[in-house]
Amino acid sequence: MTAEPRSDGVVTLRPWTAADAQALVDCLDGDEQITRWLDGIPQPYTLADALAYIGGIGEQAFAVTDAQDGRVLGSIGLRWNEPHDVAEVGYWLRREARGRGVTTRALALVTKVAFVEGAARVQLRAAVGNDASRRVAEKAGFRLEGVLRSAHWSPRLQRRVDWAMYSLLPGDA
Repeated sequence: MTAEPRSDGVVTLRPWTAADAQALVDCLDGDEQITRWLDGIPQPYTLADALAYIGGIGEQAFAVTDAQDGRVLGSIGLRWNEPHDVAEVGYWLRREARGRGVTTRALALVTKVAFVEGAARVQLRAAVGNDASRRVAEKAGFRLEGVLRSAHWSPRLQRRVDWAMYSLLPGDA
């Protein structure tokens, strides 16, 4: 894992620490958009959930923070395939930080991390109706490859969800 912070002067990516647990709870607990689109995030979201996430869930996760004051704005992570040549990105942002380009900046930074670490492909999936997440991918230069129809059962929505699949290759950047 890349231990040193990554920054563009507006946002910084850094490893999560146990000291961030309450900030995670403050960001995630009861957020309607996160609840709607990210059914893998428990609701209510507790301190125990936050500590389990920080302890490691099989992805290379980074806290997305304000570069000026260090405030936690969200999370972004890479989940690598077995040969460590394809990374899939997942992200979320706290309610009050949305709509300012923060996630697009974080996505650009984490994509650079992935390419430095040997990714031949960085991909992400967003629910077809999740327009905000899809805009983030497109603004960061990711290309829509197609729609994975009925790709995921959402227990919260009680229905199957279509995912839009995006990718970025080293030559695209």
